[in-house]
Amino acid sequence: LGVATVYQDLALCDNIDVVGNLYLGRELRRFGVLDEVEMERRSRELLSTLSIRIPSVRIPIASLSGGQRQTVAIARSMLGEPKLVILDEPTAALGVEQTAQVLDLVERLRERGHAVILISHNMADVKAVADKVAVLRLGRNNGVFDVKTTSQEEIISAITGATDNAVTRRAARNAEVSK
Repeated sequence: LGVATVYQDLALCDNIDVVGNLYLGRELRRFGVLDEVEMERRSRELLSTLSIRIPSVRIPIASLSGGQRQTVAIARSMLGEPKLVILDEPTAALGVEQTAQVLDLVERLRERGHAVILISHNMADVKAVADKVAVLRLGRNNGVFDVKTTSQEEIISAITGATDNAVTRRAARNAEVSK
C-alpha cells in the first residue's frame, strides 16, 4: 500500500551484515540461488542515494553506531519505494551527532517526495524537521499545529493537557503587558 514503518527497536540482526539486513526476507535470487552481487550493488546504490555513510556494506550491524543502525533500518524501509514512511522514536536512544544524522536523513526523505510521520517525544527533533505536529492525548486528537507559528509551550500543553500552569500564566501576562 506504499506505507513503510521503522519501529523503535529497529528489528535488525546484529550478526548479519548491512546487505543481509537490508534484504532480510526480500532476498534477490537468480536461478534459485541468492544473488549476493546484485544485492550488494543495490545496497550501495540505495545508501548512496540516501547519502548514508557506512564503512562497508559487508560490515556486521553490531559494528555500527546507533545512528548508523537507525539509518540502515530506514534504508531497508525504502526498498519497497513507499510513499509514506512512519518512524517510531527514531532518535530515542541516540547521541547528539547520531540524532543529527537521522534528522538529516528525514529531511532527505522529504526532499525525495516521501511523506514522513515522525513519532517522538523530543520536541527539538520534531521542530527541526516537521511542518505540522499532531498531538494525540489519551487516544484522541488534541490538536494539529503549524510548527512555524506555534510555540513549543503550546504543543507541550496539548501533550500534557496542561492549560493552566506557570508557563501559560507567564505567557498570558507577557502578552497583556506587550499590548
